[in-house]
Amino acid sequence: MTAYVIRRLLAAIPVMILVAFFVFGLLYLAPGDPAAIMAGDAATTADIERIRETLGLDQPFLVRFGSWVGGILHGDFGTSMYTKQDVLKMIVQRLEPTFLLMSMTLVLSVIIAIPMGAVAAWKHNTIVDRIVMIIAVLSFSVPSFVVGYLLAYSLGLKLSWLPVQGYKSIGSDGLYAAMRSLTLPAMALGSVYVGLIARITRATMLESLSQDYTRTARAKGVKESLIVFKHALKNCSVPIITTVGSGVALLIGGAIVTETVFAIPGVGRLTVDAILRRDYPVIQGVILIFSFMYVMVNLIVDILYTVFDPRIRY
Repeated sequence: MTAYVIRRLLAAIPVMILVAFFVFGLLYLAPGDPAAIMAGDAATTADIERIRETLGLDQPFLVRFGSWVGGILHGDFGTSMYTKQDVLKMIVQRLEPTFLLMSMTLVLSVIIAIPMGAVAAWKHNTIVDRIVMIIAVLSFSVPSFVVGYLLAYSLGLKLSWLPVQGYKSIGSDGLYAAMRSLTLPAMALGSVYVGLIARITRATMLESLSQDYTRTARAKGVKESLIVFKHALKNCSVPIITTVGSGVALLIGGAIVTETVFAIPGVGRLTVDAILRRDYPVIQGVILIFSFMYVMVNLIVDILYTVFDPRIRY
């Protein structure tokens, strides 16, 4: 088990190097001169060149990339071109609402979607199955920002059950207030995730319920609910875990839109502001940290495989 985890950690290193190279190269080829943007419209050519030298933009690509990676290894993600603040500090300050939003979305989606998919498979070809699949298809098809606007209008403005925008921090307002302020965004962001997990759960459950071991359990008189939620669902855990892990990319991308819709001061909102300002160091830092998070989530998924399926332990 320990050797397997070490191998997976070592395999993640070249992945992160490639991600870092891609992120740096993509923004290096992006249109627009960062030095000219920082200098402003009234700057002279000499002013722009002086800023380019200060930022190291006059150096070759590989030299700049090596310096950037070396700084990251020492915890230096650069300085924002717009606010002049440390990029890592800016991201850390915005990390709490984003992390809590993604965690709430993940938990709510799993709690709702897996029972939905299991019940749909259990009641296959019945009205219950059709209703669940209609809900899953609709939730997967409608964009999260549309769901967000509908939830904000109905539950927020009309019924006044939940706050429509903003974020209450854990430190100043407590965990309950923070979670309450993120309930609507989590529901909106999780709509796509619920549909995806429910459909995968239903498909794998249908296959599992047709296997010989479920027929044997029925022949022994085991209750159908016990067969579905204990035996069949346990054997479906690997593809479900894969879907949950892969869906983290949806959460990362969806968090950017959702935070903008609900005015949440998280990393997603920071990313949008940085793109609009062409603040390249902030964009690079955010993408790199999100990529690292995604790699770590997939590493956790690989480790969970060894727990739920001993056949792939080594």
